[in-house]
Amino acid sequence: MEEALNPSLAVEELQQILGKPKFNNDLYKAVNVPGVAVGLAWTYVGGDILFIEASLSDGKGDLSLTGNLGNVMKESATTALSYLKSHAAKYNIDSTLFAKKSIHIHVPEGATPKDGPSAGITMMTSIASALTGKKVKPFLAMTGEITLRGQVLPVGGIKEKILAARRAGLKEIILCTQNEKDVTEVEPSFIKGLKFHYVDKMEEVLQIALQNK
Repeated sequence: MEEALNPSLAVEELQQILGKPKFNNDLYKAVNVPGVAVGLAWTYVGGDILFIEASLSDGKGDLSLTGNLGNVMKESATTALSYLKSHAAKYNIDSTLFAKKSIHIHVPEGATPKDGPSAGITMMTSIASALTGKKVKPFLAMTGEITLRGQVLPVGGIKEKILAARRAGLKEIILCTQNEKDVTEVEPSFIKGLKFHYVDKMEEVLQIALQNK
């Protein structure tokens, strides 16, 4: 007599049937130190969150970049640093730090190549956080290109990035105002509970992202 089919499956049984997951999605983990910000990235398997870390050390103002970054992403970091140098007083940054401290920016998962301009506002926020000692607001992610004039420009892959933020447990997202139209194309039920901040200038990003000490 054949065994009756059990229509209920446990999570453990799914892995036995389908095999181990081929791709892992990052989950947000609150970081209790300045210098860490969360960006959103597009990948060929969908969106993902991206932790960007900045730290200061005694030095001569050098900028180090690690994490298998492409040229465009490196340029975003340089642009972010140049902008903050030019507006140090505006953000209460001690301008002497640029001469006596070296800055190291790292993007974890170094085996994975990363490139594109969309991490610009995340890198700027990470550097500003390290320089001011102010922590980045928890459960906040962001994506946007930056310019030396202090503008935030639109980027692509918004739908995938938003869904990645939702999967990771994030609650707020900073986007360029011009990307608002992309958010309206996402099924409302998929983004229920997410709060969106639309910005045009880099100073708006820091006003939202950095907490008071």
